[in-house]
Amino acid sequence: MTVAASPRTANAAGLLACASLLLYALYAQHGLGLEPCPLCIFQRVAVFALGGAFALAALHAAGPVGRRIHALLIGVTGLAGAAVAGRHVWLQNLPPEQVPACGPGLDFMLEAFPFFETLKIVLSGSGECANVDWQFLGLSMPAWVLIALVVLGVYGVWLNLAAARRP
Repeated sequence: MTVAASPRTANAAGLLACASLLLYALYAQHGLGLEPCPLCIFQRVAVFALGGAFALAALHAAGPVGRRIHALLIGVTGLAGAAVAGRHVWLQNLPPEQVPACGPGLDFMLEAFPFFETLKIVLSGSGECANVDWQFLGLSMPAWVLIALVVLGVYGVWLNLAAARRP
């Protein structure tokens, strides 16, 4: 006999996965001394937002329409984060002569430019974003974040849509 987890419990597991990713990012920064580039910061924001979408789905005892809305929020958030992580992976795999020059820090950009201009600058990338300072099984941290965001996004969409179809 199998016991299926409730949608709220399954969404809480997604939240726990996001929290684990963020805790490791903080460990990598403060324990391993790896300073995050602007794209890394944006990926952290995306993982945090995905965790927020999972938290909302875990806390809200939603009906079928609510579960579809949770699936949409999780899907859009996961896709946006995957796009940022994918851009980062692309920059890391450019030939050295095509890597953009290093730009100003994120703190400076947020103070000096409007938000959407800062967003445009960060997503265009800089030389520091092309550095690979950490690898596991041959993949960089942004590649693992990309995988995690895609898997968690698909998981969240699937589980909430499946819960919306249940009577």
